[in-house]
Amino acid sequence: MSNVQTEILDLEERLRLAELGPDPHFFEEALADDAVMVSQGQAAFAKQKIVESHRPGKAPKFTRVEMNDMKIIDHGTVAVVTCQGLYESPQGSVTLKCMRVWMKTGDRWQIVAGSVSS
Repeated sequence: MSNVQTEILDLEERLRLAELGPDPHFFEEALADDAVMVSQGQAAFAKQKIVESHRPGKAPKFTRVEMNDMKIIDHGTVAVVTCQGLYESPQGSVTLKCMRVWMKTGDRWQIVAGSVSS
C-alpha cells in the first residue's frame, strides 16, 4: 500500500466516524469549498448542506456506518476512492455506492468531487 493510500484510508475512517458523530467540523475541513457532489445523477455544490446536515440535532443520525469493497487508486496528488457503504439508523438501513476524489493541496487532502447512488 502506498503512502497516499495509507493517508486516504485514515481519512476515510475519520469520515466514517464523522458520519456517526455527527461531526460537522470534519466535513467543514475535508470538503473543498467548490466540491462537486453528485447524488442520484444530480450535481451540486453541496458543502454547506452536508456540513449543516451533520450538526447535532439535524436530520436522522446513523447508528452504524460500514464501508465495504473499498478501493483507493493513487494518482500522486489525487486519489479516487470507490466503496459500498451500509448506513443504519433507527428508521432503517440503506446501502449506497460511493465514489470520492481526494486532492492534496500543500499538506492537506480535501474531497473535491464525489458521488452517491443506490
